Amino acid sequence: MQEKLDDLKKRLAEISDIHNAAALLGWDQQTYMPPGGAAARARQLATLSQIAHEKFTDDAIGCLLNALHAHAHSLPYDSDDASLIRVTKREYDKARRLPPALVSEIAYASAQAFESWRKARNESRFCDFAPYLQRILELKIRYAGYLGYTDRIYDPLLDEFEPGMKTAQVEAIFANVKKEIVPLVHAISSKLHEVDNSFLHQDFHEDKQWDIGVEVARLIGYAFERGRQDRSPHPFTTSFSRDDVRITTRFMPDYFPAAFFATIHETGHALYNQGLRHELERTPLADGASLGAHESQSRLWENLIGRSRSFWKFFMPRVQAVFPEQFRNVNAEKMYRAVNRVQPSLIRVEADEITYNLHIMIRFELENALLEGRLAVSDLPDAWNTRMQEYLGITPPDDAHGVLQDVHWSHGSFGYFPTYSLGNIFASQLFDQIKKDISGLDTYFEKGEFHILLDWLRANLHIHGRKFTLDELANKITGESLQTHSFTAYLKNKYGEIYNL
Repeated sequence: MQEKLDDLKKRLAEISDIHNAAALLGWDQQTYMPPGGAAARARQLATLSQIAHEKFTDDAIGCLLNALHAHAHSLPYDSDDASLIRVTKREYDKARRLPPALVSEIAYASAQAFESWRKARNESRFCDFAPYLQRILELKIRYAGYLGYTDRIYDPLLDEFEPGMKTAQVEAIFANVKKEIVPLVHAISSKLHEVDNSFLHQDFHEDKQWDIGVEVARLIGYAFERGRQDRSPHPFTTSFSRDDVRITTRFMPDYFPAAFFATIHETGHALYNQGLRHELERTPLADGASLGAHESQSRLWENLIGRSRSFWKFFMPRVQAVFPEQFRNVNAEKMYRAVNRVQPSLIRVEADEITYNLHIMIRFELENALLEGRLAVSDLPDAWNTRMQEYLGITPPDDAHGVLQDVHWSHGSFGYFPTYSLGNIFASQLFDQIKKDISGLDTYFEKGEFHILLDWLRANLHIHGRKFTLDELANKITGESLQTHSFTAYLKNKYGEIYNL
């Protein structure tokens, strides 16, 4: 049996290498590749995607998984080998349903669509991107059909990012959150002026923003000897191994929080991947449990830490040292309130903690409407603007600030967006448990000792890699399935105090 297990691991390691080579090409496309390389890069990514898919769906892997099935059940459920066999079998069964030509076609179309999106966003012309999005949509509908579903076409696409979760479950979760946060938004709406954040809208030199971002990334634990930061149109994190995890950011010259919190956010993702165990390398377990679990790490560091009062008590002097003129009369308390100001915004990545989730709900609803044929691609900008007005009370002035703001549709990432809110929800659930396990947490943060939090995350979350689903992970760490009350209580307590509700 060990011989078969070793054979499986060897095959999976080779496939992992191919995926990581493709990821490196994707990172280059979004950072340094000249625009003229787009067509060749699309072909290269399509070729690698098809090779990896064909190797993974080879009959030999299926035979090995079948032979190892009984062995896996004889092992503890959470053991490395049992988990590897279980997770690989789940992914293998799905991949076998997909024609290699379709996988290649999606990779090719996505690489082309990204370049179209980047240009269309710069010029604020959705009509230029629409044909590429239409092609992506058609391919994803075929993709979902091959995977199969009994209820909603969104189900198999959501499952790609959040294994085991259904569209109906997300709708129920969102309904619970919406029920709590909409009244909170209304209660705050008449008090927006009570929090001043005008000093965040000044001239901030990009090089200095870069420096302070690097400092905060190092502070919370990002190992630059196993990573690097670069610029991209849309911030992201990518990993080629636990020892090569890269982040990107983007800058707004007249708004300090944009790059600062983007860097913390991406660092949270990177810490997860840098914290995976060596034993999981080059296997399907060498990643976060799910996109929701991964997002919990970025949002935990960005919001629960980076926007906390204790963080700014420690970090405010460092920011003042870099930007002495801009923050001359700003103390830690004033900064804390400013970075938590509630203000409906056009762009998701700049949204406050409360209204952020409304952005996710908008895209979730639009994705379902597109996939179910209730909305045409050509009508997407109007539908986007209508929902923005309905949910947030604002209408985007152009496509760049509206329907074109995010890169994900160009990648074909339908089913991805709910994981952003699931990450917010799980982050609060985790943090409640962390506060039970570590007393006086704020005192550590006020002294700049963030390693105590990272150590807890490494021991309780990062160590598992992709062994468990989000619900399984929540139960294992906190003793209950994913729940929304930690998140809504956190928002009510924090913003009730800031706005004196």
